[in-house]
Amino acid sequence: MLDAWVAKRREIARLESEAMELLADRMRLGDADAVENPHHRDTIHRSMVAEYSAAGRVAKGSVERAFADAALLDGHPSVRASFQQGAITAAHVREIVGAGAVVREAVREGLVDVGTLAMYDEAAVIIAEQDTPMRTRASVRQIAAALAGATLVERHRNAAAERTVTMRSVDDGLALISIVLPEHLAVAVMDRLTRLARQVIEARDDSEPPLDLDLLDAGEDPVFPEHLDPSDPLLDASVIFGDDTFTTDPIPEPCVEVIPRDTRTMDQLRADLLTDLLLTSDPTTVSGTAVEHVQARIQVTVAATTLAGADDRPAELDGFGPIDPDIVRALAAGSGAWSRLFLDPSGMITETDTYTPTEAMRRFLRARDQHCRFPGCRMPVHRCQIDHNHDHALGGRTNLDNLSHFCTGHHVLKHPGIDARHRWSAHQRAGGDIEWISPLGRSYTDQAPRRVMFV
Repeated sequence: MLDAWVAKRREIARLESEAMELLADRMRLGDADAVENPHHRDTIHRSMVAEYSAAGRVAKGSVERAFADAALLDGHPSVRASFQQGAITAAHVREIVGAGAVVREAVREGLVDVGTLAMYDEAAVIIAEQDTPMRTRASVRQIAAALAGATLVERHRNAAAERTVTMRSVDDGLALISIVLPEHLAVAVMDRLTRLARQVIEARDDSEPPLDLDLLDAGEDPVFPEHLDPSDPLLDASVIFGDDTFTTDPIPEPCVEVIPRDTRTMDQLRADLLTDLLLTSDPTTVSGTAVEHVQARIQVTVAATTLAGADDRPAELDGFGPIDPDIVRALAAGSGAWSRLFLDPSGMITETDTYTPTEAMRRFLRARDQHCRFPGCRMPVHRCQIDHNHDHALGGRTNLDNLSHFCTGHHVLKHPGIDARHRWSAHQRAGGDIEWISPLGRSYTDQAPRRVMFV
């Protein structure tokens, strides 16, 4: 069944490739019509999109993006060939073509030679054929940044001026607030909201339980009517005494308020916390700028020469893609938690500077892994657990060749308490690659993220 499903997925990808080729052909016809009628170019394009949207029952915006991807795919022959073979999906193509915009722009402006786009094309295919679309996105953005650094830095600096907040109604008494801001700040905001929400969830079990009157006359020191003096002025007047029992008067208002259990989901908590933070505090000059006081966790990698200002190459917001070096320098000025990394010629981290051995290993693994090391998972390392790939209780050593980050959901898959018919195993290969063996005996490899794409 698994083989059949994988084969069907490849068949779907091949059909998606054929559908995209049809869109590319239609685009060429539309361009020819526009050449003959240049004053009606926009109307010709709108009409084409409207017809495909109506015939396919697809939103206009989705059709627009599909036509754009189809038109740009011609410039990426390696990606096109892989797509036609069903080795990658339309989602992979969209991420590769989108991230490649800075490389295409650099070629047009003569900042890099034409062959640079082919280099990007081939490297992107290698990544996409081994990973999910979202993890491919982070990798190809890094590749594009390495190939067209100057162009990308300029784009990022210009784009920062486009930050904005908008709101629109989505019916049923709800509204959508959209915030466009620099990516490193968005990552930090999301991380802080998630951390606050987790704190609320963890505190649920610590709340005081409601009073249980049935327990008053139980335990080592039970309470009985004779223990209470009806003439005591401090005694609640709502207590009624009989010959051998007592009860509360049902008429007065209840004096115990039972608070319903908090059952909000993570998304609901993040939304409520964001609302509370925005509506209950005012910005002050004491707090400084957002960069100076980011109370959240983000991980950034930057070359020492760039950090020192000797060059202006893009840095990397780990797991997301390139980031303006000026922003990284500002972050570095207010942070004391930076690690110096040493890389081999392939871009693999081999060593990191720290003071104590145990912390050095943690910092090395955080820098190397970036996210959960199960294939396709993008859970950041600060929400993961460090695992002994070969169980420590069975002789596994506590060294870097036997340690990696797994999120809670994937870590539990290899727990020894799980029946062997459903248990996974993980083994670390040379260079930090993690090989997972499924209950069916199949092998899946998650490659260690490389810091240098071109050397």
